[in-house]
Amino acid sequence: MKITQDLRSQVDPTKNKSRLMTEQKQSTFHKLVQSQAQHLKEKELSKLMEDIHLQGDRLVRHRSFRDLAIFKRLVREFLEEAVSEGLELKKTHQFSAFGESRQLTIVKEVESKLLLLTEDVLQEGQNGVDLLAMIGEIKGLLVNLYI
Repeated sequence: MKITQDLRSQVDPTKNKSRLMTEQKQSTFHKLVQSQAQHLKEKELSKLMEDIHLQGDRLVRHRSFRDLAIFKRLVREFLEEAVSEGLELKKTHQFSAFGESRQLTIVKEVESKLLLLTEDVLQEGQNGVDLLAMIGEIKGLLVNLYI
């Protein structure tokens, strides 16, 4: 029975400390990776927002269906990124008086504004100021969703 007592006395308490240190290092590494991933996602959303701004200006100048399609694609990409990644990172949910989530309401409103923009582009009698105002509203909603 002395053998088991000798084995117990040989257990090194520094092994527990080294395991704890390893877990702490992994935790800080995990936090660093998460912060870098969030930074990259924010950078990607900012780039998409800049592209939307440039394409909106191009759409007002040229009023072509091609420019409209590119603008709508960029807005939808932004919405997909913001909803799938950005809102999950922030974990914020605000509810309207009707019980709907506020972000979902903004996404629906952006979609309706895109439909109105499409109708305005189809009606060639609209002036550039109206299109610019509509594009400004859409960009404002996207910024509201992003923040």
